[in-house]
Amino acid sequence: MRLTILGGGGFRVPLVYGALLGDHAEGRVSHVTLYDEDPARLAAMTRVLADLAAAAGVSDAPAVTAARDLDEALRGADFVFSAIRVGGLEGRAADERVALAEGVLGQETVGAGGVAYGLRTVPVAREIARRVARTAPGAWVINFTNPAGLVTEAMAEELGDRVIGICDSPVGLGRRIARLLGARPEEAWIDYVGLNHLGWVRGLRIGGRDELPRLLADTEALESFEEGRLFGAEWLRSLGAIPNEYLHYYYFNRDTVRAYQEAGQTRGAFLRDQQRGFYAEAGRAGLPAGAALAAWDRTRAEREATYMAENREAAGAGERDESDLESGGYEKVALALMRAIARDERATLILNVRNGSTLSVLDAGAVIEAPCLVDANGAHPMGVEQLPLHAVGLVTAVKAVERAVLAAAASGARADAVKAFALHPLVDSVTVARRLLDGYAAAHPGLAYLR
Repeated sequence: MRLTILGGGGFRVPLVYGALLGDHAEGRVSHVTLYDEDPARLAAMTRVLADLAAAAGVSDAPAVTAARDLDEALRGADFVFSAIRVGGLEGRAADERVALAEGVLGQETVGAGGVAYGLRTVPVAREIARRVARTAPGAWVINFTNPAGLVTEAMAEELGDRVIGICDSPVGLGRRIARLLGARPEEAWIDYVGLNHLGWVRGLRIGGRDELPRLLADTEALESFEEGRLFGAEWLRSLGAIPNEYLHYYYFNRDTVRAYQEAGQTRGAFLRDQQRGFYAEAGRAGLPAGAALAAWDRTRAEREATYMAENREAAGAGERDESDLESGGYEKVALALMRAIARDERATLILNVRNGSTLSVLDAGAVIEAPCLVDANGAHPMGVEQLPLHAVGLVTAVKAVERAVLAAAASGARADAVKAFALHPLVDSVTVARRLLDGYAAAHPGLAYLR
């Protein structure tokens, strides 16, 4: 099989390639094409992947080629991973800075920052979807690009159910809960549903029995893992569920905004500076074998240890435990998804797909995040219990924001963009929404289409 990675110079590409190196089954990926508009990042990442293959000692490692032309990269692909970042990390840093100046959250996918990121990403994602439909109509697109649910819904306008979004947050959360309950994660059924970065674990069944109430009753166990320390045992018991970590931005918004404002550097600015150093080192001439991979490993360890540091500070949660540093493994989710489709190996995965009739409060075309049964025909959302009212309010409000972003990206109308900002639960003023749009338009050339 042939895999194309859009955003092939991106920092997390080695996670995907490393997962492919460990796949020795029949019908595995034999060729990987990396596409990126930045030749320096592409060259550095090609070096890291070569080091990875050498370190693994795999004789039949997937061949890697780099492409600068999108149609060339797509031609002949069986699967396309879309992992682009429109505006780069400089854009993310600006998203955070503009919002914080107005006293509102500027996180990458949540609040004003997520709206700004969506406004400049959706037009590009729609063009990619059109190019895939024209150049590789038989390919399946797996979308990593944030905001993942919004971008997947935009691409589905052209690709239908042949685009599937993935995120590692629900998987990581479910894995941590299962281990606390003494179960192997692969043997547990995770009752999880919502939107991307806006979902809840409402139950975790082991052998047909829901064990989540046992965890909710145990304060010590609840506060022994990342989400428990972020939200606190009392609040989790009030909800009767374990929220995705990103809901901390909603439930503790003022605390988080204050922590972000007081931080010496925003997350986007930290990653921008950190990765600038990595790519300069990995791209240096005369680098010995293995040095690019070593630089990537060091950078990744620091990146993981500092994840959501401001939220932990606001919650008084302290440093991340070693057990929390393991992500959900989005590369493993992607590989499992590819296997299920390509080999018709049925699998159950939490994915971003079109709703159909799963959640009655949303229309059929709305992309949700839910457990799906995957086979050769794609991903099919499974039946779940409906959301409680407090969750319905957040899900429908944020979906309305996503629809306003889609409308603004299609119309280019300033009024639609202002509506997207103003409707967000974490932006409390139409006046602030207008100022946000003005600030983002000044910071991002990619928003020049808005009139």
